[in-house]
Amino acid sequence: MPRNPWFETVAEAQRRAKKRLPYMVYGALLAGSERGRTAHGNTAAFAELGFAPHVAGHHANRDLSTTVLGVETSMPVLISPTGVQAVDPDGEVAVARAAANRGVIMGLSSFASKPIEEVAAANPNVFFQMYWSGDRDTMVRRMDRARAAGAKALIATLDWSFSNGRDWGSPVIPERIDLKTAVKLAPGVLPHPGWLWRFAKTKRIPDLTAPNLASADGSVPTFFGAYGEWMQTPPPTWEDVAWLRKEWGGPFMLKGVTRVDDARKAVDAGVTAISVSNHGGNNLDTTPATIRVLPSIAEAVGDQVEVLLDGGIRRGGDVAKALALGARAVLIGRAYLWGLAANGQAGVENVLDILRGGLDSAVLGLGRAGVHELSADDLVVPPGFRLTLGGSDAPGDPAS
Repeated sequence: MPRNPWFETVAEAQRRAKKRLPYMVYGALLAGSERGRTAHGNTAAFAELGFAPHVAGHHANRDLSTTVLGVETSMPVLISPTGVQAVDPDGEVAVARAAANRGVIMGLSSFASKPIEEVAAANPNVFFQMYWSGDRDTMVRRMDRARAAGAKALIATLDWSFSNGRDWGSPVIPERIDLKTAVKLAPGVLPHPGWLWRFAKTKRIPDLTAPNLASADGSVPTFFGAYGEWMQTPPPTWEDVAWLRKEWGGPFMLKGVTRVDDARKAVDAGVTAISVSNHGGNNLDTTPATIRVLPSIAEAVGDQVEVLLDGGIRRGGDVAKALALGARAVLIGRAYLWGLAANGQAGVENVLDILRGGLDSAVLGLGRAGVHELSADDLVVPPGFRLTLGGSDAPGDPAS
């Protein structure tokens, strides 16, 4: 009897993804860096927070909708931009369709395997993500293309330390798939016929290029070619952030903020929103969990810019906790990628449904009429949970 393709938790989606994918592909989705402390800490921190529910006076109808950077979303969950989603033949287009069907915003990475024009056709509510990579003329050309395709906001990721080496081993990812590479990878791929058949049906192979980083002459770099350009580009200054925001000229989110002083500098640079993020633990390991540093940042700048959070979201209850501590919305990464690997577009929709159901349950149990009513009073926050990096804004908070 075939297994029901529906899964009830993100953890089950991860288990199915691990079973279905070749080990090197699953390893790329698992990611993390060095000891993996930050990646683990992001999820573990949510479990330390408790709810303080009410016993009566609940609302029969609850409003989960909100807006992010002026764009309506059916719930405060956005698709975070992640690179090369070639775990499925339709990749980012499948994710965009799923997001559109569930009424949420799609974040698209510069390193995506599908061009922004195709993704925006599947979901018009697209936020395009850029790295500080290449010269200014190159970056302007990329922004112009995103704007022409209909991107409604720009997400800038600027802080990357290019950490390498994982205690559990890094996956071997080829620069491109050719006959020689296919033969070499066959022992790891053949034991996963379901995944292989998914690509065989489309008569396509996993695409390891970055079409959104095409050069002026139209040539498309491989993922590693684009990564090399990024590594060789001098790191940006705060003046560069202000320039990037001005050149985009529309809603602008800075992703990767964990410090209060950086949040204030981002406000001074003119950003519209910040994402409290450590990039899912894929950057500098032992950076604190984002949910721990969120409250101090939200208190410092939340009245001036929209504050979002990413890192460690696995349940709808996690979304509620982030909102209660000051986030306007959250971004998810691994969760939807595991859904995509487990069951394609339907798997992504499944993950979004899981988060919606869990969020609605939390709002109901806490006696709130909607997500905008959630507050720290709805939570049990253990002593010492909060951390303030780069300045102290709350009495008793440890500063670093």
